[in-house]
Amino acid sequence: MTQLSADIQRILKIFEEQIPFNNLLDLKIEKLDLQGASMRVDMRDELVGNFMQGTLHGGVTAAILDVTGGLTAFMGLLEKMGHLSDQEKMERLSKFGTIDLRIDYLRPGRGTYFVSKGSILRTGNKVAVTRMELHNDKKHLIATGTGSYLSV
Repeated sequence: MTQLSADIQRILKIFEEQIPFNNLLDLKIEKLDLQGASMRVDMRDELVGNFMQGTLHGGVTAAILDVTGGLTAFMGLLEKMGHLSDQEKMERLSKFGTIDLRIDYLRPGRGTYFVSKGSILRTGNKVAVTRMELHNDKKHLIATGTGSYLSV
């Protein structure tokens, strides 16, 4: 369990501090374990897509769900990498990427903040499939997503 905790801390640091796009979105990881991930993003002017309605940009919605799905998938793959060294795990992370992403926009992105949650549908040796949801501060479901992620 100690090794897993160290792996999770390392991954938290990478996703929150070392990925410039995540910093741009100001994504904050709220929960991270082998079953999934949860992130929060506060609404701000730079994230608006429809300036007349003040709603979250669809590309931002997709990006939040993709990052959540990717982090969730990596956690699922991490469990299968228990036998690898730290260096081998980080090499796998460096080659990790989205291979398919589907987003269903269910209602306009109105809210003061948004929370995304990801869960694993299936984890193979190299591919993981996840399901994601994005809710606003009133717990309204804004969008859902399904993503496939590859780690070679």
